[in-house]
Amino acid sequence: MRLPKRSWEKLKIWDDGPIHLTEEAISRLHEKLAQLKRDLPGLISEAARTADYGDRSDNAEYKEAKSALRRANRQILILGDQIKRAVAIKTGKNTAGTVQLGSTVVLEIEGAQKTFQILGPQETDPARGKISCESPLGALLMGRKAGEIAQLQTANGPRSYRILEIK
Repeated sequence: MRLPKRSWEKLKIWDDGPIHLTEEAISRLHEKLAQLKRDLPGLISEAARTADYGDRSDNAEYKEAKSALRRANRQILILGDQIKRAVAIKTGKNTAGTVQLGSTVVLEIEGAQKTFQILGPQETDPARGKISCESPLGALLMGRKAGEIAQLQTANGPRSYRILEIK
């Protein structure tokens, strides 16, 4: 019986372009990669230990251990690729005066003030005020200046966003 060759192309999840992340996110990727590499010897020994139980085709523990080892190896490859392509987003004082990647924007939305930080797609968390530069609102705000009003067409009709401040 001939086994199919593994295609490493299946590991490609994103395009080959840069991944825009904050310094904190890049640091978390490094920590996660280091943790996975520390866990790898234990996963290898667990797979070897369960392989000794006998017939591997009916050995559920071996299959689970082997699956965990494969998951860890896949994550190591993915994290290594992400770290290699990571580009740090500069946060802090915005001297350009326009909304850019890493900017914190204070908006007036229907009389209420909301603050959003514009980040790359991998770090979004709208509940914590972090939106993607590729989201409809993030893309609308990119390149705009304080005082401008931006309109976004939503399912409930048009919505206006006044840019009060860019940090």
